[in-house]
Amino acid sequence: MSVAIVTDSASQMPKGLAERLGVIVVPITITIDGVDHAEGVDLEADAFYARYVEGETDVSTSAPTPGRFVMAYEQAIADGATAIVSVHVGADHSATVDAAAVAARLVPVPVEIVDTGLASFGVSLAVWAAADARAGDGDLVACAAAARRILPSIGSVFVLDAGVLPRRSGRFDGLELDAPAPGVPVYFYGGGEFAEVGVAADELDAARLMAERIAASGPSRIASGLAGPATAAVTAALERAIADLGCEVVGYRVGPSVAAHTGPRTAGAFFVGSPVSPGPG
Repeated sequence: MSVAIVTDSASQMPKGLAERLGVIVVPITITIDGVDHAEGVDLEADAFYARYVEGETDVSTSAPTPGRFVMAYEQAIADGATAIVSVHVGADHSATVDAAAVAARLVPVPVEIVDTGLASFGVSLAVWAAADARAGDGDLVACAAAARRILPSIGSVFVLDAGVLPRRSGRFDGLELDAPAPGVPVYFYGGGEFAEVGVAADELDAARLMAERIAASGPSRIASGLAGPATAAVTAALERAIADLGCEVVGYRVGPSVAAHTGPRTAGAFFVGSPVSPGPG
């Protein structure tokens, strides 16, 4: 059995990593001021940040159509796939899983759909687990099981944009985004819950707090996300702080399908570690 692996661009998987793992990425649609764009096809991260102006730019996202998924699955079949694992952004965040399920019924090979319940690079970490299983000669069931098995061990730490997008998205319920507070709050997400790690004195101190929370998990794999230009300093500081943890660290861009909900000044990292809990490690 030749197993293909498919994901969506909300996974934020860099092209180089997708090529390395042999993963097909289906683009999310980004609508900017009424004009549709395909993420990673005709709209990259830098172009999005250059166009987005707080309070002026109307931006939204929508799931790929079933037809997009049919095209991706047919590409995989043409390349020799006899089964497909399709790993996606959580159904609570997007209709992507539903679109993939419709497409799965329209192709002549078995398709196993994995709803990660996650967004951003957390999805890529699950995809990566499926790819590792495939590299070990795993079949369709084994690859899908590997993606699902890693989900409880995926966590993220981040500082959140203070702009309107996180509030409007409704994706950060439980965080007091409107409460004035001195310093920079650092947040954790894992196990389906948000928690505050602490309040940093400034963004560079926030990198220290994020690194400490990651280190406490005993990480085996880390991905640090660079959003807009304003996040470069905190991302660089975070990468320096986690460089000596002894595990693979991958950088990725926070692309438009995520930034449209988190804002251009959000920064942080995803990691695979010991089973995560919402509180500080």
